[in-house]
Amino acid sequence: MAERIAIYPGTFDPMTNGHVSIVRRSLDIFDRVIVAVAKYSGKNPLFSLEERVKMIKEVFHADNRIIVESFSGLLVEYVESRKVNTIIRGLRAVSDFEYEFQMALMNRKLNPKIHTVFMMTDYKWLYISSTIIKEVARLNGSIDGLVPDPILRWIRNKLLEI
Repeated sequence: MAERIAIYPGTFDPMTNGHVSIVRRSLDIFDRVIVAVAKYSGKNPLFSLEERVKMIKEVFHADNRIIVESFSGLLVEYVESRKVNTIIRGLRAVSDFEYEFQMALMNRKLNPKIHTVFMMTDYKWLYISSTIIKEVARLNGSIDGLVPDPILRWIRNKLLEI
């Protein structure tokens, strides 16, 4: 039987425990998950692309079923290049669904062989996003328990530089 591989794309600036939950739960369905860190997001990232990849590799270093790499350009082109046909997208609320649904339909238009699987985040992570994490951290609020420990260290160190 062929190995089932899915790609979980995002900017992950930074990766939160909600993202980690999606990756780990995806492994209940897929044999491997490629965490694809997007170079371009239209946002102003706190971390460089290289830093984001390095951070996420630290988080998942003990699990060889998780591959972490970066990509640029169209997601469907990256997915095709990896010879994968499934994209995983996480949802927190109905407001996420509208945007994600539009993206899934566009990706399907660009390549009808690529499927998008939507996964709801665990209820305990519904209220967090990378944007909220960065804002709270910048204002010296506690983000303990909301991001993996390696990410917490990266955030603290980055904010000391600013």
